[in-house]
Amino acid sequence: MPRLEITPTALPDVRVVTTPVHGDARGFFTELFHAPAFADVGLPTTFVQDNHSRSAQYALRGLHHQVAPHAQGKLIRPISGRIFDVAVDVRPDSATAGQWVGVTLEAGDGRSLWIPPGFAHGFFVLSEYADVMYKCTAVYHPAAERTLAWNDPTFAIDWPIPPGVSPMLSPRDAAAPHWGHGHE
Repeated sequence: MPRLEITPTALPDVRVVTTPVHGDARGFFTELFHAPAFADVGLPTTFVQDNHSRSAQYALRGLHHQVAPHAQGKLIRPISGRIFDVAVDVRPDSATAGQWVGVTLEAGDGRSLWIPPGFAHGFFVLSEYADVMYKCTAVYHPAAERTLAWNDPTFAIDWPIPPGVSPMLSPRDAAAPHWGHGHE
Protein backbone atom coordinates (compact mmCIF):
# COMPACT_ATOMS: atom_id res chain seq x y z
CA MET A 1 0.00 0.00 0.00
CA PRO A 2 1.42 3.43 -0.92
CA ARG A 3 2.28 5.78 1.91
CA LEU A 4 0.41 9.04 1.39
CA GLU A 5 1.77 12.31 2.65
CA ILE A 6 -1.00 14.65 3.80
CA THR A 7 -0.13 18.33 4.07
CA PRO A 8 -2.65 20.62 5.74
CA THR A 9 -3.41 24.00 4.21
CA ALA A 10 -4.59 27.26 5.75
CA LEU A 11 -8.14 25.88 5.44
CA PRO A 12 -8.30 22.81 7.70
CA ASP A 13 -10.54 20.70 5.45
CA VAL A 14 -8.50 21.31 2.27
CA ARG A 15 -5.40 19.13 2.03
CA VAL A 16 -2.52 18.43 -0.31
CA VAL A 17 -2.25 14.68 -0.92
CA THR A 18 1.15 13.46 -2.13
CA THR A 19 1.64 9.97 -3.49
CA PRO A 20 5.09 8.43 -3.94
CA VAL A 21 6.58 8.99 -7.39
CA HIS A 22 8.93 6.26 -8.67
CA GLY A 23 11.13 7.44 -11.53
CA ASP A 24 14.05 6.34 -13.61
CA ALA A 25 15.46 7.06 -17.07
CA ARG A 26 12.21 5.80 -18.66
CA GLY A 27 9.98 8.26 -16.80
CA PHE A 28 7.89 7.85 -13.65
CA PHE A 29 5.01 5.96 -12.06
CA THR A 30 2.63 7.07 -9.31
CA GLU A 31 -0.73 5.86 -8.09
CA LEU A 32 -3.35 8.60 -8.47
CA PHE A 33 -5.81 6.95 -6.09
CA HIS A 34 -5.62 3.98 -3.72
CA ALA A 35 -8.80 3.41 -1.68
CA PRO A 36 -7.24 1.67 1.36
CA ALA A 37 -4.49 4.33 1.61
CA PHE A 38 -7.09 7.11 1.36
CA ALA A 39 -9.22 5.43 4.04
CA ASP A 40 -6.18 5.20 6.34
CA VAL A 41 -5.79 9.00 6.28
CA GLY A 42 -9.50 9.80 6.52
CA LEU A 43 -10.09 10.83 2.91
CA PRO A 44 -13.05 9.68 0.78
CA THR A 45 -12.77 6.34 -0.93
CA THR A 46 -15.84 6.61 -3.16
CA PHE A 47 -15.60 8.75 -6.27
CA VAL A 48 -18.44 8.50 -8.78
CA GLN A 49 -17.27 10.71 -11.64
CA ASP A 50 -13.90 11.49 -13.23
CA ASN A 51 -13.46 14.63 -15.33
CA HIS A 52 -10.62 15.72 -17.58
CA SER A 53 -10.12 19.25 -18.86
CA ARG A 54 -7.45 20.72 -21.12
CA SER A 55 -6.75 24.41 -20.85
CA ALA A 56 -4.37 26.80 -22.59
CA GLN A 57 -1.84 28.99 -20.80
CA TYR A 58 -3.47 31.84 -18.85
CA ALA A 59 -6.88 30.15 -18.90
CA LEU A 60 -8.70 30.67 -15.62
CA ARG A 61 -11.50 28.25 -14.79
CA GLY A 62 -13.81 28.96 -11.88
CA LEU A 63 -14.85 29.58 -9.30
CA HIS A 64 -17.33 26.69 -9.46
CA HIS A 65 -19.20 24.70 -6.84
CA GLN A 66 -22.33 22.62 -6.49
CA VAL A 67 -24.94 23.10 -3.78
CA ALA A 68 -26.49 20.39 -1.58
CA PRO A 69 -27.71 17.80 -1.98
CA HIS A 70 -25.41 17.54 -5.02
CA ALA A 71 -22.29 19.16 -3.54
CA GLN A 72 -19.11 17.56 -4.85
CA GLY A 73 -15.84 16.86 -3.13
CA LYS A 74 -13.03 17.02 -5.69
CA LEU A 75 -9.57 15.51 -5.88
CA ILE A 76 -7.64 17.66 -8.37
CA ARG A 77 -4.42 16.68 -10.14
CA PRO A 78 -2.77 17.98 -13.32
CA ILE A 79 -1.70 15.12 -15.57
CA SER A 80 0.22 17.52 -17.81
CA GLY A 81 1.35 21.07 -17.19
CA ARG A 82 1.29 23.31 -14.13
CA ILE A 83 -1.63 25.09 -12.44
CA PHE A 84 -2.39 27.36 -9.52
CA ASP A 85 -5.34 25.60 -7.89
CA VAL A 86 -7.71 27.46 -5.55
CA ALA A 87 -10.34 26.38 -3.01
CA VAL A 88 -12.71 28.92 -1.41
CA ASP A 89 -14.84 28.05 1.61
CA VAL A 90 -18.42 28.99 0.68
CA ARG A 91 -20.11 27.09 3.52
CA PRO A 92 -22.36 29.73 5.12
CA ASP A 93 -21.94 28.49 8.71
CA SER A 94 -18.21 27.82 8.51
CA ALA A 95 -15.71 29.70 10.68
CA THR A 96 -13.56 30.06 7.53
CA ALA A 97 -16.37 31.12 5.13
CA GLY A 98 -15.01 33.40 2.42
CA GLN A 99 -11.38 32.35 2.96
CA TRP A 100 -9.29 30.78 0.23
CA VAL A 101 -6.16 28.72 -0.23
CA GLY A 102 -4.07 28.32 -3.37
CA VAL A 103 -1.55 25.60 -4.23
CA THR A 104 0.69 25.25 -7.28
CA LEU A 105 0.43 21.72 -8.69
CA GLU A 106 2.58 20.26 -11.45
CA ALA A 107 2.13 17.04 -13.42
CA GLY A 108 4.43 14.34 -12.13
CA ASP A 109 5.07 15.89 -8.71
CA GLY A 110 2.78 13.34 -7.03
CA ARG A 111 0.55 16.04 -5.51
CA SER A 112 -3.22 16.40 -5.64
CA LEU A 113 -5.50 18.85 -3.87
CA TRP A 114 -8.46 17.50 -1.89
CA ILE A 115 -11.34 20.01 -1.92
CA PRO A 116 -14.31 18.88 0.18
CA PRO A 117 -17.97 19.62 -0.58
CA GLY A 118 -18.90 23.21 0.26
CA PHE A 119 -15.86 24.78 -1.37
CA ALA A 120 -15.70 26.63 -4.68
CA HIS A 121 -12.88 25.58 -6.98
CA GLY A 122 -10.89 27.30 -9.70
CA PHE A 123 -7.49 27.16 -11.31
CA PHE A 124 -5.15 29.26 -13.44
CA VAL A 125 -2.87 27.63 -16.04
CA LEU A 126 0.80 28.55 -15.62
CA SER A 127 2.27 26.29 -18.34
CA GLU A 128 1.73 26.30 -22.13
CA TYR A 129 -1.31 24.09 -21.49
CA ALA A 130 -2.53 21.81 -18.71
CA ASP A 131 -4.60 18.66 -18.59
CA VAL A 132 -6.39 18.45 -15.24
CA MET A 133 -8.14 15.41 -13.81
CA TYR A 134 -10.89 15.77 -11.21
CA LYS A 135 -12.22 12.85 -9.19
CA CYS A 136 -15.66 13.82 -7.82
CA THR A 137 -17.62 12.39 -4.89
CA ALA A 138 -21.01 13.21 -6.45
CA VAL A 139 -22.35 13.14 -9.99
CA TYR A 140 -22.60 16.55 -11.67
CA HIS A 141 -26.10 18.09 -11.67
CA PRO A 142 -26.35 21.23 -13.84
CA ALA A 143 -29.14 22.74 -11.68
CA ALA A 144 -26.87 22.56 -8.61
CA GLU A 145 -23.95 24.36 -10.33
CA ARG A 146 -22.96 27.80 -9.06
CA THR A 147 -20.28 30.13 -10.38
CA LEU A 148 -18.65 32.96 -8.44
CA ALA A 149 -16.48 35.80 -9.73
CA TRP A 150 -12.82 34.75 -9.85
CA ASN A 151 -11.82 38.31 -8.89
CA ASP A 152 -14.39 38.88 -6.12
CA PRO A 153 -12.86 41.41 -3.69
CA THR A 154 -14.49 39.54 -0.79
CA PHE A 155 -12.08 36.66 -1.45
CA ALA A 156 -9.12 38.80 -2.65
CA ILE A 157 -7.45 35.77 -4.24
CA ASP A 158 -3.82 36.45 -5.11
CA TRP A 159 -3.82 34.78 -8.53
CA PRO A 160 -0.28 34.56 -10.03
CA ILE A 161 -1.30 36.39 -13.20
CA PRO A 162 1.70 38.01 -14.87
CA PRO A 163 1.61 41.80 -15.35
CA GLY A 164 -0.12 42.77 -18.58
CA VAL A 165 -1.90 39.42 -18.93
CA SER A 166 -5.68 39.12 -18.90
CA PRO A 167 -6.84 35.64 -17.97
CA MET A 168 -8.87 33.75 -20.57
CA LEU A 169 -12.37 33.22 -19.18
CA SER A 170 -15.45 31.42 -20.40
CA PRO A 171 -18.49 33.67 -20.93
CA ARG A 172 -20.08 32.12 -17.83
CA ASP A 173 -17.01 32.79 -15.68
CA ALA A 174 -16.68 36.35 -17.03
CA ALA A 175 -20.29 37.11 -16.02
CA ALA A 176 -20.19 35.32 -12.64
CA PRO A 177 -21.71 37.17 -9.67
CA HIS A 178 -19.90 38.17 -6.52
CA TRP A 179 -20.44 36.22 -3.33
CA GLY A 180 -22.75 37.79 -0.78
CA HIS A 181 -24.52 37.05 2.44
CA GLY A 182 -27.07 34.32 1.95
CA HIS A 183 -25.47 33.22 -1.35
CA GLU A 184 -25.62 29.48 -1.94
